[in-house]
Amino acid sequence: MRGVGERNILDQFAIDFCKVVEKHCKYILVSGFVAISSGRVRATEDIDLTIEKLNFESYTLLHQSLVKIGFVCMQSNQVKEIFSYLSENIPVRYTRKNEPLPEMEMKFAKDKLDQVQIETRTKLQLTGLNLWFSNINMNIAFKEFLLKSDKDMKDAEHLRKIYPEQVNEHAILGYTRLIKKYRL
Repeated sequence: MRGVGERNILDQFAIDFCKVVEKHCKYILVSGFVAISSGRVRATEDIDLTIEKLNFESYTLLHQSLVKIGFVCMQSNQVKEIFSYLSENIPVRYTRKNEPLPEMEMKFAKDKLDQVQIETRTKLQLTGLNLWFSNINMNIAFKEFLLKSDKDMKDAEHLRKIYPEQVNEHAILGYTRLIKKYRL
């Protein structure tokens, strides 16, 4: 488990961003950051975040809170426009003001599959981060069944090695069925 003195730029970015988000809604960190924060060494410049779907007023409060501590949306500074993107299932990217990297790619939960991810979110002690992640079995299912790039397959292999006590093939198969239903 990493100590506070061992935080890298991605860790600190995620901590600062998610500290604000969790005051407004449930969220999950997904994809490559799950493997990276669990010790896999590979490059990335963004972190993927899914949040529960918010109405305009709730999203406005979230956005204003992010801006207040120095984050900016790369697509627009107009809340209505940003909310429109999110409502149309188009992710938006936030960075720190005047710092193009790293980026937080945020999207609203768009279907039952995203809702299940949020409902089964977990904190991964091995990361040393007090943040919510999508569960290990869901991550493996996405990477092995849907994404399938070399990078994703290596991420899944890493998660299987690091979290053997959490890997459940039956759960992975169930999540694979959900992926077929909602994403293919």
